[in-house]
Amino acid sequence: MFIKIVLLVAFFAVMIAVGLYSRRHSTNVNDFVLGGRKVGPWLTAFAFGTSYFSAVVFVGYAGQFGYKYGLSSTWIGIGNAFIGSLLAWVILGRRTRIMTKFLDAKTMPDFFGKRYHSQPLRIVAAIISFVFLIPYTSSVYNGLSRLFEMAFNIPYSVCVIVMAGLTCVYVILGGYMATAINDFIQGIIMLFGITAVIVAILQGQGGFYEAVRNLAEIPSDIPVTQGQVGAFTSFFGPDIINLTGVVILTSLGTWGLPQMVQKFYAIRDEKAVQTGTIISTFFAIVIAGGCYFLGGFARLFDSESLHLEDGKIAYDGIIPNMLATLPDLLIGIVIMLVLSASMSTLASLVLTSSSTLTLDLIKDNIIKDMDEKKQVVVMRIFLVFFIVVSVVVALNPPTFIAQLMGISWGALAGAFLAPFLYGLYWKRVTRPAVWGSFIAGVGITVLNLFPATKFIQSPINAGAAAMIAGLVVVPIISIVTKPMEDGEIKFVFDCYEEKHLVEEKYALPSEEDQ
Repeated sequence: MFIKIVLLVAFFAVMIAVGLYSRRHSTNVNDFVLGGRKVGPWLTAFAFGTSYFSAVVFVGYAGQFGYKYGLSSTWIGIGNAFIGSLLAWVILGRRTRIMTKFLDAKTMPDFFGKRYHSQPLRIVAAIISFVFLIPYTSSVYNGLSRLFEMAFNIPYSVCVIVMAGLTCVYVILGGYMATAINDFIQGIIMLFGITAVIVAILQGQGGFYEAVRNLAEIPSDIPVTQGQVGAFTSFFGPDIINLTGVVILTSLGTWGLPQMVQKFYAIRDEKAVQTGTIISTFFAIVIAGGCYFLGGFARLFDSESLHLEDGKIAYDGIIPNMLATLPDLLIGIVIMLVLSASMSTLASLVLTSSSTLTLDLIKDNIIKDMDEKKQVVVMRIFLVFFIVVSVVVALNPPTFIAQLMGISWGALAGAFLAPFLYGLYWKRVTRPAVWGSFIAGVGITVLNLFPATKFIQSPINAGAAAMIAGLVVVPIISIVTKPMEDGEIKFVFDCYEEKHLVEEKYALPSEEDQ
């Protein structure tokens, strides 16, 4: 217990110290929200990765999907690395940085308002962001607090309140730069932590081959492969259809999440994009691949305590049950690992929500003529407000961690992914098409919450369906509706035509230049 407490105190001290150090980088709106758009590749890549993976992944998703699909759940981590990280950086990174800087867009709703010349789109996008970031934040609290209960016997409510307070302090102090620096520190902890945990868990099972052999002997209880032995160690697992839905939700979803995409707004230059792509992908392979690979052995740690009276499985207790077998020092490392992942995600979520409320709803719509200083003050106030609301929800969570995250990601990415992605590349996207995507993403997610209108059994698959629906709806509506004015389109896409001289090591000259 002494080791665990020392590690926690040291961790919290560093986080607060970074917040104090970063105060000088949060004096105006651009600095507070985007770090002055001068953040380097390492900080941006780690900020992207640590915002991506939290206790939701390590405790909720790794436990639930590892138990359901066995070692094939590792495909989720692979999808996260190559679709959610690599392709996101390659396809979105550079264009997002160019267009958002040209439009002076500081948030995703701000981008929609300026890209499509529509204040109503901006306001509705801000409302969607605020409402559906709350369940995601609650799921992060939920996952971390369960580990604290296991390690310290501290009540769930105390864990939630303490973690919220600490996150609030360093984000209020240092804004985006504080979160970016802390994300880098937390990311290093995560890389070493997940490696140590995997090695320890497998050694406790007699090594990798012995663990796989024992897992292969467990018969499948999935309806599709009922009774089949070896299903949990097979290449695609016992249920490839539902596994694919999870891969789509957790991988493609990052392309439309405000707290993820806004990392590209802040990146410094071309070299930072190229370097950040490599770092972010490597980080995702280790963290996401490691979490889901570890979760794949969940069945080896099955116990009566995980089986509820109604016949369901307490998925959120699987990973804590697995980790309880570790020595105290390793449990301390695990706590640091999950604490790092969760606080970085929380910081990103609360900063995104407070900036969206202030810049896209309050400024100009409710309070006129807000100067820079007043905007930063209001953002800090809303940061506290958002944390309080999310804590209230977290203290009485309605469902399992994975379902909370599925609701949030489904609505946000379902509404935003398509108009954001198409908006960076395609001049023909129309305002009605953006409205169609908002309605489809939120509509599919919300309708699927109620028994009377539920048409997809799994909230995870419903979230994946919402994203795909947006990608289909936007081009169809754009083709059949009146295009935007030529002047509006030319103004936006002129940003890509601006020419710059670069060194040959970054771009080979054409023949006429030689």
